[in-house]
Amino acid sequence: MTKNISVIVGSLRRGSYARKIARQVITYFPNGYEAQIVEIRDLPLYDFDYDDPEVTDKPTPKEYTRFRETIKAADGVLFVTAENNRTIPACLKNAIDIGSKPNIDVAWKNLPAGIISHSVGRMGGYSSQKNLRLALSYFDMPSPGQPEVFLGQSPTLFDDQDRISSERTVEFLRDYIVRLVELVETSAKRTRE
Repeated sequence: MTKNISVIVGSLRRGSYARKIARQVITYFPNGYEAQIVEIRDLPLYDFDYDDPEVTDKPTPKEYTRFRETIKAADGVLFVTAENNRTIPACLKNAIDIGSKPNIDVAWKNLPAGIISHSVGRMGGYSSQKNLRLALSYFDMPSPGQPEVFLGQSPTLFDDQDRISSERTVEFLRDYIVRLVELVETSAKRTRE
C-alpha cells in the first residue's frame, strides 16, 4: 500500500530555493512512497471565527477544509523552509495554525515530520528550524533525531539544471529521507498494533 508524504514548502515564490530543494528531495523517497508538494499559497489568513461554532456568518473556507483533509490523509509530512527574520515564513506559520484547528480534530496530531531548513547565509536556517520545532512540539509529532538538516549558502547548492550539485549533500539528504521513512514505518506499525 502506497504511503503519502505531504511536502510543505515555506515559501510562496515559484523559484524559491526551498521549492528547488523540495523538488529534488521528493525523488529520494523509495518505492511505495508518494511525496507531493501541498500548496499553501491560497490559504486565507487564519481566523478563529471560521472554526468558532458560535460564529455563524463566517463559514470555514474550502481551502482550510481541503488542506486539513490532505494533511490528515498523509502518513508523514516534510517541511522544507527558508528563514525569514530569524523565524519561519508567515505563510508556513499560517498553514500550521490552520492545521491546528479545530481542537478536537488537529490535522498534525502524531504525524511523523521531517524538517529541512536553508538560508542564503551560513547558518542554514537554524532559527527557522528551531522555531518550527517549537510550533510543532505541541502536536506530538515525532521527527528524525540527529543529524538535523541545515543547508547554508543555498544559492550555491544547485547546478544549471536546478539539481543539488554536491554529492556529499545529496547523500546527506538521502540519509535524512531514509530516517524519515523509517519513522513513518514505525509509526504505521504502532497504529496497526
